[in-house]
Amino acid sequence: MPARTTTPDLAAVPPAPAGAASAAAGEPANSPHGPGRLTELRIRGLGAIEDATLELGPGLTVVTGETGAGKTMVVTGLTLLFGGRADPGRVRANGRAGVEGRLVLPAGSPVWERAAEAGAEPDDDGSLILARTVSAEGRSRAHLGGRSVPVGVIAELAEGLLAVHGQTDQLRLSRPAEQRRALDRYAGAAHLELLDRYRQAFHHWRQLATDLDRRRSQARELAQAADLLRLGLDEISAVAPEPGEDEALDTQAKRLGDADALRAAADEARLSLVGDVTGDLGGGEFERDATAALAVAERALAGSDDPTLVLLAQDIADAVAVVSDVSVQLAGYVADLDADPGRLAEVLDRRAVITALIRKYAGPGEGVAGVLGWAEDARDRLAELDVSDEALETLAAARDAARAEVAELGERVSAGRRAAADGFAAEVGRELAGLAMKSAQVSFSVACDPDNPGPDGIDEVVLLLAAHPGAPARPVHRGASGGELSRVMLAIEVVFAGADPVPLMVFDEVDAGVGGQAAGEIGRRLARLAADHQVVVVTHLAQVAAYADTHLVVDKSPDTAAGVTATDIRAVAGEDRVRELARMLSGLADSDTGQAHARELLAVAAATGH
Repeated sequence: MPARTTTPDLAAVPPAPAGAASAAAGEPANSPHGPGRLTELRIRGLGAIEDATLELGPGLTVVTGETGAGKTMVVTGLTLLFGGRADPGRVRANGRAGVEGRLVLPAGSPVWERAAEAGAEPDDDGSLILARTVSAEGRSRAHLGGRSVPVGVIAELAEGLLAVHGQTDQLRLSRPAEQRRALDRYAGAAHLELLDRYRQAFHHWRQLATDLDRRRSQARELAQAADLLRLGLDEISAVAPEPGEDEALDTQAKRLGDADALRAAADEARLSLVGDVTGDLGGGEFERDATAALAVAERALAGSDDPTLVLLAQDIADAVAVVSDVSVQLAGYVADLDADPGRLAEVLDRRAVITALIRKYAGPGEGVAGVLGWAEDARDRLAELDVSDEALETLAAARDAARAEVAELGERVSAGRRAAADGFAAEVGRELAGLAMKSAQVSFSVACDPDNPGPDGIDEVVLLLAAHPGAPARPVHRGASGGELSRVMLAIEVVFAGADPVPLMVFDEVDAGVGGQAAGEIGRRLARLAADHQVVVVTHLAQVAAYADTHLVVDKSPDTAAGVTATDIRAVAGEDRVRELARMLSGLADSDTGQAHARELLAVAAATGH
């Protein structure tokens, strides 16, 4: 049994200080393999994989192995690492699965900016560490650059890093709605922007039309609701409350009700500070108030030569000024204090009216602010409830104008689709010619129905295939065999993948149902993609695996001691790789014929693949 490959826990490596180099040692930032790559992937407790580490090189990496060995878990691990849905059913019996990866990114990558916003920091070698764990109960956690982050942050980064192409994508692309989306994507950014404008216009038109239908069909009910709102607005308008008036009235009422007690307290305090009551101390007269006492203290200290006492005398002088100022304010307070019973009655009456409005139109604790908010909302709702002839005519005119905009934008979107259809079909056809379908004809049917616009336009888009000369063009999901459908969908994926800006592309057994010469052409095309991307391919075809820059083999072996099945992942080269290709070709790794064929495939791939 081959030795299991393991490495230290990537997430345990302490983060490097901000500003560390952004490219790993030996990997230039302007690498020809796109804006960065994944150099290492560790998978633990996922499916049949107990603990394995994949060293991923640049270019094309293929993953092979016997059926059921766990090859697809590599794709599952990648998807999970980059924010995919966590399936607790994939977690092994130990109750916890984990995936860790090391990304090498150039300094200018937008991924760094978003990662920094999340608090992530580069590792010592300048790489970015990602980690994801899943428990058997379905709980999931994500880490980025040594920081715990929401899984959504990882998924957001994945949009610019990873594209997965699998058999489920082929099934998805067989649907007309997905074929329309594919055509729109091929048509380019300007077309997608126009399509977005159409969708907004369509949504606006449907809102106006629905509103008009509602007002016409519910005119009586809406008019009654409007009357109730107007009554409430009239009641509030008659009172005309001001913001914060309820609190101000409470303060006034309290002050007016306690005027006598407040005046007595203020007078007593003022007289204590500057009163003119006289008394006798030591046979001499003095003014018994705070300012006079402070003045005596100041004079007693001011004549001293001691620096400490001089400073204290200055502090007392400051206190005299403060006491004098307070006494002036108290005098003004007493003079302004209103004890008019008539004014108190007015304040109490006004407060009662305001309180009634608050109870009727405001929520708990909202006060006058709630009343004013209700009034503002009511005015907005009145505009929506208006069923007068003038309002309905205005709304109908707006609906018609919106419908005209939908028609105009729909025609432009349709024209863009028709213009892109021929080029898209031609590119797919050229790919099919290299996949042993030289006689196949691919085309798009773009059926326009301006009278029945939908949320995505006025067209019904269907991808058609004539598999051989003389065959009628039929929808691809009806007119193609299983192998032909796989090749058509792979051709579409290759057309898109060549222009895809993501650095890492994953193909999960998209070559199912393909063999012979077409299999070799698939390998050559994937190798061509790997010139500008890091490409990971799970395959069962030796013709594809022969084009790999890095060849990983997944082996499954029973662990008799633990009573479970373990999966190992190992890199193969030289004779080991020849043996693996021979096994894939004939089922016998030691077959002389199989090994001869394997060496021939490697020679052809070396001559034509790069």
